[in-house]
Amino acid sequence: MTSSSASGRKTLSKIACNRLQKELLEWQVNPPAGFKHKVTDNLQRWVIEVNGAPGTLYSNEAYQLQVDFPEHYPMEAPQVIFIPPAPLHPHIYSNGHICLDILYDSWSPAMTVSSICISILSMLSSSTMKQRPEDNDRYVKNCRNGRSPKETRWWFHDDKV
Repeated sequence: MTSSSASGRKTLSKIACNRLQKELLEWQVNPPAGFKHKVTDNLQRWVIEVNGAPGTLYSNEAYQLQVDFPEHYPMEAPQVIFIPPAPLHPHIYSNGHICLDILYDSWSPAMTVSSICISILSMLSSSTMKQRPEDNDRYVKNCRNGRSPKETRWWFHDDKV
């Protein structure tokens, strides 16, 4: 992968490559329940299938996450979005952007793709209603032209869902 790739991302650092190879190996040995990594030859972008947990609003539903790793992962959080159609959830926008603090302000290099997935599944599982965020239309309109969710100043005020 070069810095002139279609998305314009920079090549992963050696630290990021080593870390992702280690995480991928761990995933193959011990994948988080309810998730399946779709194998590609691109270490910098993972596509992960998410299955709703039994007994929740999302039971028997499947979605896909796209995880894009920055050059300096794990010091910098990956960009994680749902590939549309995104689940109906009060913290998930129709364009796939996810309002979850660990993806932004609360990111720690100790977190892994597996821990991110478990947090997202927990967020889905604890939801009591299927609906879009109140500001969905305005937010999605402002995100046209491929704006990254990492460019958003999120306001994390609701920990009930």
